Amino acid sequence: MRAVIGRQFGGIGDLSLEDVPSPSLESGTVRISVRAAGVSFANLLFIAGKHQNRPSLPFIPGTEVAGIVTEIASDARTELQVGDRVCAGLPSGGFAEEAIVDAANVFKIPPSLSFAGATLFPTIYATAYAGLVWRANLKPGEHLLVHGAAGASGLAAVEIGRALGARVIATAGGESKIAAAKEFGAHYVIDYKRDDFRDPVLKITGGRGADVVFDPVGGDVFDNSLRCVAPLGRLLPIGFASGRIPQIPANIVLVKNLTVIGLYWGFYMAWGKTKADAALRGRVKTLFEELFALHGAGSLRALVDQTLPLSQFGDGLRRVERREVIGKIVLAPGD
Repeated sequence: MRAVIGRQFGGIGDLSLEDVPSPSLESGTVRISVRAAGVSFANLLFIAGKHQNRPSLPFIPGTEVAGIVTEIASDARTELQVGDRVCAGLPSGGFAEEAIVDAANVFKIPPSLSFAGATLFPTIYATAYAGLVWRANLKPGEHLLVHGAAGASGLAAVEIGRALGARVIATAGGESKIAAAKEFGAHYVIDYKRDDFRDPVLKITGGRGADVVFDPVGGDVFDNSLRCVAPLGRLLPIGFASGRIPQIPANIVLVKNLTVIGLYWGFYMAWGKTKADAALRGRVKTLFEELFALHGAGSLRALVDQTLPLSQFGDGLRRVERREVIGKIVLAPGD
């Protein structure tokens, strides 16, 4: 099969497209013929060896795939069948024509959902939903501040926040990204390239501040969010696209009675050394059912910015690196 291979940690230029043996089916797993693989900022960290999910060498990047089930291990506890259209989350191995995935992390997709659109569900929509519903307990009428609102993670939070009945305040940079955030459900959009978001957020909320902050950016954005979050507010740091991991002043957390809530979606998918228990895995299954229902109702549109053949993986990664993407870049191994 063809796959994108990294034989050392580094940059995009250290990857190559190679012909390699198909991976072996392991206990409890499913083989998927990959029709679409999502490209994300987390891939750049993974390639550099800076992601919390650090692979052994050599590695195949990619954590979000959609395709067709072609083989199921005899001991896999699953209702899936060969031929099912599915999406799946995996710790690595997505940028390839075939992927082997833990059967518990493979989900049958509805007929209305394209393979490309389905790549947004295994980590992007799942992270936003788990963060806003499970962790932050976002309530109807609350103000939700979403940063990086035109990227895949941000747009997902905008859509889910709107579906949950929140008043969504989005930050994005530039006219096209502002327009996308508005189109996908933000009630208010702030162009961070022109304005500091603190004062507009306080004005929108009548001086109180945002009840929940969804932050995939980190750095200065997180620091400034502390200045416009409401008392008893909840902050969700779900990534550090800015490149700087912020330090949290405990005095502000104390004075405002804040809750800073971590969310690593890989824990629920049992990617790390600390495994989620069976009850949590059951919640994951229900979460995907709820996400697919929201998609069926038209609340989640799964925006794909561009689909590229696998051979153009470098172009897709560079567009993500340059912050040019609105929605999701997808690789199509079959093209």
